[in-house]
Amino acid sequence: MHSFGDVITESYPNHLCRSYMRILFIIQGEGRGHLTQALSLRQKLEKDGHKLVGVLVGKSPARTIPSFFSDKIAAPVYSFESPNFLPTAKNKQVNMLKTVAYNLVRQHKYISGIRFIHRMIKETDAEVVVNFYELLTGLTYLFFRPKAHMISIAHQYLFLHPDFQFPKERKLNLASLQFFTRLTTIGATKILALSFRKMRELPDARIIVVPPLLRKEIFSIKPEKGDYLHGYLLNSGFAEEVKGWHTDNPDVPLHFFWDKKDVEKRVDIDNTLSFHQLDDELFLQYMAGSKAYATTAGFESVCEAMYLGKPVLMIPTHIEQTCNAYDAMQSGAGAISDEFNLDTLLELAEKHQPNQDFKYWVKQADWLVLREFREDLLRKETQLGLLSRLFVHWIARLGKSLSI
Repeated sequence: MHSFGDVITESYPNHLCRSYMRILFIIQGEGRGHLTQALSLRQKLEKDGHKLVGVLVGKSPARTIPSFFSDKIAAPVYSFESPNFLPTAKNKQVNMLKTVAYNLVRQHKYISGIRFIHRMIKETDAEVVVNFYELLTGLTYLFFRPKAHMISIAHQYLFLHPDFQFPKERKLNLASLQFFTRLTTIGATKILALSFRKMRELPDARIIVVPPLLRKEIFSIKPEKGDYLHGYLLNSGFAEEVKGWHTDNPDVPLHFFWDKKDVEKRVDIDNTLSFHQLDDELFLQYMAGSKAYATTAGFESVCEAMYLGKPVLMIPTHIEQTCNAYDAMQSGAGAISDEFNLDTLLELAEKHQPNQDFKYWVKQADWLVLREFREDLLRKETQLGLLSRLFVHWIARLGKSLSI
C-alpha cells in the first residue's frame, strides 16, 4: 500500500495559524466530466497548500480510466466497481430496464466497493473526502460514518435547489433523480453545486452555489473560429449518426472524441472525418480552433465550450443530461436535439452570441471554492434539520439490518 506524507503547516501568526489538510477524492468516473473537474480542483487545492493523498474512481467494467487523468492527477489512483447507466444495444441512449436489472445483479460488487472506500479513508488518514457524485460514497457514510469531513461537489446538486428549473419530464423520473442525488450527499458537511450562473445559497440545506471547475489550461488558450466541427460522444454508438451525416456533408471537416475500447488513438474515416481517443490537451486544442461543438450534454465540456465562445448542440442520453442541457440552453449555450443533426449546429454557428457574464462568473471559482475548504468553516458543521435527521436515522437503521 502507498505511504502518504504528514499534514503540512506554514508559519503564520498565531491568530492566523493555518493547517493544510489531507484530502481524498472519490469520483463517479463515467465520462470525462467529473474527472476533469477533479483535475481542476486538485490544481486549486495544491496551490493553496493542501495534499491530495489518493483518488478512488467508481466505474463500470466497460469503462477505462483515461490515461490523461492518471498521468496528471499526481496522486495514487484506485478504481472500484459502482452503479452506472447501461446503453441500448446500439450503444446510444440509456436502457433503464437493463440498467436496473444489471445493477441489482451486481449488488455484491457494490458492497465490496463500500468496504473498499471505508478502508481507503482510514488508510490514507484523510481529513476531508471530496465526493464527485459517487453513490457509494454516500452509502459508505451511511453505514460506517467515517470521521473525515465530506464535501460533495457536482453540477447535479443544483437539482436540489428550489430555484432550479427542470425540463418537462415525468414527475416520477425527476423525483427519482433528486432521490439518487440526495443519497450521494449522505454525511456531507456541505454541498457545492456547480452552476452556469450565480444562484442564492441555502445554508440550512448545506448547499453553496459555485462556478464551474475549469482547468487552468483553458485560461491560456486563445480561441479561433476554424472550419471544422468538434464533438464528444459519451457512447460510441452515436458514431454511426455522425458518419451518416458526414456521408451527406463530406465537405464539412469533423473531429470527434470518444472512449471506444481497442481502437487507435486516431481513427481517420476519410480526409474530413476523424475520431480521437480522449486526451485532455488535444480535446481543448480542437475545441479552441473549432467552429462549433456537439456533445451528449455533459456539464464540464459544455462549460469549456461556453468559456471559449463556441455554440453547443446537446444530445442528452438520459434524464440527468436532459436537465443539464435544459439548464445550459437557458444560459445561452446553444440548442438541444435528440440526434446528431449537425445542420442545426452549423446554423447556430452563424448567429451565436457568447455569454460574457459566464466568463466573469467562471473567473471567481478559485476564491469561491477554496473558501469552503477552510478548516475553521469545516469545523462549524451545519446541523441537519429535524426531517433530515429522521431520514438519515431511518436509513441507518435499515442499513444495519443488511450484511455490509
